[in-house]
Amino acid sequence: MTLLVFIVSLLGSMALGVPVAFALIFCGVMLMSFMGMFNTQIIAQNMLIGADTFTLLAIPFFILAGELMNAGGLSKRIIEFAITCVGHIRGGLGLVAIIAAVIMASISGSAAADTAALAAILIPMMAKAGYNVPRSAGLIAAGGVIAPVIPPSMAFIIFGVAANVSISQLFMAGIVPGMLMAVALVVTWLIVARNDNVETLPRVGWAERGRASGRAAWALGMPVIILGGIKMGVVTPTEAAVIAAFYALFVGMVIYRELKVSDLLGVLIAAGRTTAAIMFLVCAALVSAWLITAANIPNEIIGYIEPLIESPKLLMLVLMLLILVVGTALDLTPTILILTPVLMPIVAKAGIDPVYFGVMFIMNCCIGLLTPPVGVVLNVVSGVGRVPLGKVIRGVWPFLIAQILVILLLVAFPSIVIIPASWFY
Repeated sequence: MTLLVFIVSLLGSMALGVPVAFALIFCGVMLMSFMGMFNTQIIAQNMLIGADTFTLLAIPFFILAGELMNAGGLSKRIIEFAITCVGHIRGGLGLVAIIAAVIMASISGSAAADTAALAAILIPMMAKAGYNVPRSAGLIAAGGVIAPVIPPSMAFIIFGVAANVSISQLFMAGIVPGMLMAVALVVTWLIVARNDNVETLPRVGWAERGRASGRAAWALGMPVIILGGIKMGVVTPTEAAVIAAFYALFVGMVIYRELKVSDLLGVLIAAGRTTAAIMFLVCAALVSAWLITAANIPNEIIGYIEPLIESPKLLMLVLMLLILVVGTALDLTPTILILTPVLMPIVAKAGIDPVYFGVMFIMNCCIGLLTPPVGVVLNVVSGVGRVPLGKVIRGVWPFLIAQILVILLLVAFPSIVIIPASWFY
C-alpha cells in the first residue's frame, strides 16, 4: 500500500503541473501522513542534510566552468580545431560535431550547454554547405547527450551522492561507454549521410592545423588537468571542478581575451540559476529518499521482481527499460533523484556492480534528453539552431537508435564497462 501512496502522490502531483521539486516534497508528506509520523522537522532536516554535502560543491563549479568556456571562446576554438582535422572529408562537418561534442563533454559535463554551443556554430555552417538540416540538428543533439557520460559529469556527481557510490570511479567508468556512444554516432552518420550532395571544406595544410592546435591547446588542456588530477589522486572531483572554473576564467580573460569583466555578471547569474534549480531538486529528493527507506518501499518492489534477482542481465534489461520510460517524461536530474533510492537496494540484492549500474543508469537517462515530451536537448537545438522541433525529432531518430544499441550491448556484455574502468582507476 505504501508503494501505491508513493506512486499516486508523486505522479498525481506532477500530472497537475506541480514542479518536480515540490512534487517530491508532497510525496514525502503523503508518505509521512500514511505512516502516522508526520513531522515538519523531518522535511527541514533532510533538506538541510541534502544540501550540506561537500561533494555537491562540484556542481556549481562545473556549471560555472561550462558557462565560462562558452563565453570565453574555448568552445569556438575546439570546433575550429576539429574542422582543420576532418572538415575536408565528405560529411566532415558531421564528424566535426561529434569530435567537438566529445572534447567539450570532457570539459563541462553539461548536455544543454555543450549542445547550445555546437548548434549555434555548426548548424548554420552545415545548412550553408548543403547538409540536411533536420538530420544535422539531430546529430548535434545526439552528440550533446554524450556530456553526462564522459567525465566530468554532473549526472555522475548527483547519482554518486544519492547512491553513496564513488564519484571518481563513476568518472573513470564512463570513459569507454562515452567513446562507444561517439563511435556509434560516427558509423550512423557515415551511413545516413553517404548520399548527400554537400560541399566539403578545403583541405588545410599541416601548418594551419598546427596553428589551430596551438590556438585550441589551452582549451584542450582542461580535460587533461581534470581527469589527470582525479586519476592521480591529486584532487577530488569537487576540487577538480574549482580548478576547471578558474582555468576557464583565466583562459577566457587572459589568453583568448574574449571574456570581458562586463560579461562576468551575466555568466555568474546563468550559472547561479542552473545551480539553484539543481540543488533545490537534490534537497527535495532527500526528503522522499529518506521516507522511501523508512516505508520499506524497495523491499516491497523486490518482492514483485524476486524471480529476476537470480538473472542479473534480465533484471538489468528490465531496469533499463523502466529508466528509459521514466526518462522520457522527466528531465535527467529528477529521474536520478527519484529512482536511485528505489533501485539501488534491488541492484545490491542482485549483486550488480553499483558503478556499472550507475553508468548504465545515466546512459538511459540521456536517452530521455532526446525524446518527447520533455527532450531538453531537443528543445535546446531547436531554439538555438532555429529548426522546428518536429524536424529535429525526425532527424534524431537514426542516432537515437544507435545510442540505444550501445546500451543493449553494454547490458549484454557488462565487462566492457567494468574491466576498462579498473584500468583507468
